[in-house]
Amino acid sequence: QVQLVESGGGLVQAGGSLTLSCAASGSILNVHDMGWYRQVPGKQREWVAAITRGSSTSYVDSVQGRFTISRDNAKNTVYLQMNSLKPDDTAVYYCNARIVGTRELDYWGQGTQVTVSS
Repeated sequence: QVQLVESGGGLVQAGGSLTLSCAASGSILNVHDMGWYRQVPGKQREWVAAITRGSSTSYVDSVQGRFTISRDNAKNTVYLQMNSLKPDDTAVYYCNARIVGTRELDYWGQGTQVTVSS
């Protein structure tokens, strides 16, 4: 059984910083691409950032230069460092990973709330 467990969400003032973590555990042979998405009520889930196993990164334009995605392959963990946070960044953040266990599947974390006050 593979699962992703997120941590690090919370309440922060505009201009502040937060770091999200997401650790994969279970019967894992390999972890390919990992990423972060976010969702606000009534809207579709939005892709935020992605990182390959070789640490190539990509970002949605709205967070470019403010967010940094990284990973620790030894710990099967992905991070999202969020700086200069804005109220528009308020959302539930979900991590996603393509994991090879008994099968190769996409997995999702349970979500963590990030709230940025103005």
